[in-house]
Amino acid sequence: MEPQDGANIGSVCRAMKTMGLHDLAITGDREYDENRVRTLALHAYDLYEQHTRFTSLKEALADSVLSVGASRRRGKNRKYFALLPEQLAQRISKTGPGRVSIVFGREADGLTDAELNCCHMGVRIPTSESFPSLNLSQAVQIITYALFRELSPALGFEPIQEHRLSELVETVNDSFERIKFYKQNEQEEVKRFFRDIFARATLSEREAKRLEKMFIKMARLKIHRPGETVQEK
Repeated sequence: MEPQDGANIGSVCRAMKTMGLHDLAITGDREYDENRVRTLALHAYDLYEQHTRFTSLKEALADSVLSVGASRRRGKNRKYFALLPEQLAQRISKTGPGRVSIVFGREADGLTDAELNCCHMGVRIPTSESFPSLNLSQAVQIITYALFRELSPALGFEPIQEHRLSELVETVNDSFERIKFYKQNEQEEVKRFFRDIFARATLSEREAKRLEKMFIKMARLKIHRPGETVQEK
């Protein structure tokens, strides 16, 4: 909503792009110094070049299935509740197809009561009571980071399932057997030892495969005759 300075817009562009967001909308008819925008945006200047301009917030939100006003202030005419950024990200993850808009207010005084009431809900970033004010781009960065963590498939981490854990432990066991590592009746204890370690590590599939290759290679290097070339598969 009517940002006051081009430098702040540039910082917002950079905050958005680092978190994978590109759809910037600005309300108001203020003209901005493009050099100030570019200086802070750096390689995110394309977001400003492609931004959409609206004359009013109502117009900007016309095609949104969910709109959220960012505000730290409370009052009887303002939203009676506000989600935390993490809660907002979870709420958006359950929203169906369509545009979701997050509205940020002016640097000096934020959103008015009327503007906040144009939104379906509010979001609030907890800050210190002794110094609660955040810069516009800082607020954008915090909220977009929460969204990126929740919504980005690139950050999805899936630890290996039980059957892969068992397969990895058996690979370790087989490799130790091939190099005649076991003495007396320690095999089951060693297997439990590695199972516990791997389970606590919550390994990814990529990590599990690398460990398997390392133990298999270790066994091959140990048992091949001197001068013999080991073929890796």
